[in-house]
Amino acid sequence: MKSITISGSKRESVGKVATKALRNAGKVPCVLYGGKEALHFSADELAFRNLVYTPNVYTATIELESGEKFNAILQDIQFHPVTDKILHIDFYQLFSDKEVTMEIPVHLVGNAPGVMNGGSLRFPKRKLRVKGLPDNLPDFFNADISKLRIGSKLTITEIDDHGCTFLHPENTVVVQVRQSRNASEEEEDEDEEGVEEGAEAAEATAAE
Repeated sequence: MKSITISGSKRESVGKVATKALRNAGKVPCVLYGGKEALHFSADELAFRNLVYTPNVYTATIELESGEKFNAILQDIQFHPVTDKILHIDFYQLFSDKEVTMEIPVHLVGNAPGVMNGGSLRFPKRKLRVKGLPDNLPDFFNADISKLRIGSKLTITEIDDHGCTFLHPENTVVVQVRQSRNASEEEEDEDEEGVEEGAEAAEATAAE
């Protein structure tokens, strides 16, 4: 999984006054959990732009002024209810031998024949919750819809798990093609054409 580097500095004080001063200076107070003890640090709000405001999922490499470096994932984020400014971020430290839980986006691959015939594509699981080792976590999961006809669906068992464990029931529908009125009429026309063609072929064979 791709990583974004966040340059920050340790927080000497974690009180309300110090936290407010950080925010006024354009900094975001953060906490890194998962290690021996919680690590409090801060970084420029702009540093989180590519980590937060994106549909993609990334890990974070936190580099402190002291030279310390930590691999982590974003665990929780708080926004101001009016301005939407980032108020606080919690990170969770990653270890190569310790599994973590994340939500990974799903990318659709191919074109569904059912949609081309007028069906309606439903995509209820745009992200999948998984548990796995950091090195196994993919940037996204591919969902091949090239064989989905009207009424067909793709379940989670048909998605490559990349060595991770899906935290969803096996019958979870990732994407499906639902029937619509237009699709029904078109498929009926196609069936009728098929019957007529079959009848014509049979007559030609008999005449020979």
